[in-house]
Amino acid sequence: MNGNGLDRRTLLKAAAALPLVLLRPQWLPELRAADTNEAGTRVGNRERMLLLIELHGGNDGLNTLIPYGEEVYYRARPQLAIPRDQVCQLTPQFGLHPALSPLIPFWESRELACLHGVGYPRPNHSHFRSIEIWETASDSEQVLDTGWLSRVFERYPLPAQFTAEGIVLGNGDSGPLNGGKTRTIALHDPGRFLQQAGSVRPASLATKNPALAHILEVRREISLAASDLQGRIRQAPLLTVDFPANKIGKQLEVAAKLIAAQAPVAVIKVTQGSFDTHAGQSATHHRLLEELAQSLTAFRTAMKQLGSWKDVLVMTYSEFGRRVGENASHGTDHGTAAPHFFMGGRVKGGFYGAPPSLRDLQDGDLKHTLDYRAVYATVIENWWGLPAVPLGTGRYPALDCLA
Repeated sequence: MNGNGLDRRTLLKAAAALPLVLLRPQWLPELRAADTNEAGTRVGNRERMLLLIELHGGNDGLNTLIPYGEEVYYRARPQLAIPRDQVCQLTPQFGLHPALSPLIPFWESRELACLHGVGYPRPNHSHFRSIEIWETASDSEQVLDTGWLSRVFERYPLPAQFTAEGIVLGNGDSGPLNGGKTRTIALHDPGRFLQQAGSVRPASLATKNPALAHILEVRREISLAASDLQGRIRQAPLLTVDFPANKIGKQLEVAAKLIAAQAPVAVIKVTQGSFDTHAGQSATHHRLLEELAQSLTAFRTAMKQLGSWKDVLVMTYSEFGRRVGENASHGTDHGTAAPHFFMGGRVKGGFYGAPPSLRDLQDGDLKHTLDYRAVYATVIENWWGLPAVPLGTGRYPALDCLA
């Protein structure tokens, strides 16, 4: 290899450990910054964790937070509507799917906020495009190439002691953490990660080649991140909570262990699905919601034992809801607005936003009443205590649902 050349074998050897961490090509070390603004004043509550739960496939909101007081709901869904006597009633008008009954203690403790009618103008019914809109916080016709959280962290970098901005569990992608300079750890298999972490070593090769120098620097960062997380996970206090042995349960168990280990990240993302229930919805939807509720209950118990429940905000999101009317296959097709949830020790429980009308539809779909970017603004401004960040082309006021 000459002074400016690139030896392919050296390059591949240096990059061998990269699957441990998903790093964006534009990443630069100077992203790490002090947790202060230009005046030297401390900015935000950066020690607070955001736990994102992606309900992949488009969760049926009407059978999640059920408008059981509306007769039109039962007329629209003669097969799929949840009988009134089975609904977990929260008010005389709304209640939870019976599979979500484990969340009733959240509601009674005012640790569950139900956000009505979350969506966006000119909704898109494509899985791929709609989730892209949700993850980038774009307008319907606007295309952005970075996730909304990536832009938050680029504008307000995390303190230097943070290993990464986020950790992705399960088989989901980085979503809102995608693009820009965000450092995201893909921890799909924690056991394998701990094995790999011990074998990653920083490369000591000196080079004047910019491309190879960048890879060597990335590998150094991976080595430090892997070593740090490995040590924290091994020394973390043992959890005494039994998590369900399903996919979302296992993901939330790992999330709880990472929080117990005080993993220096700001976001953990988990994924459950598929909620794309075009046919035979009743059994599938019941199972998914039951797994979610039981897993969240175990997670909440673990956080309370650790004394961390007030430092974690759980937030659900999905690409869209389902149509109001059921289809001929006892399922529901792609829709628009749907309810979503905040959970945590600092949540001011209750209902937020206006329920969308079941009588005033747009081509069979609900009209959204709460722009999804107001949910993001709530995280940015009221959870992390950061100044507002541009989201799409509008300004969306934060919800007063966090203490």
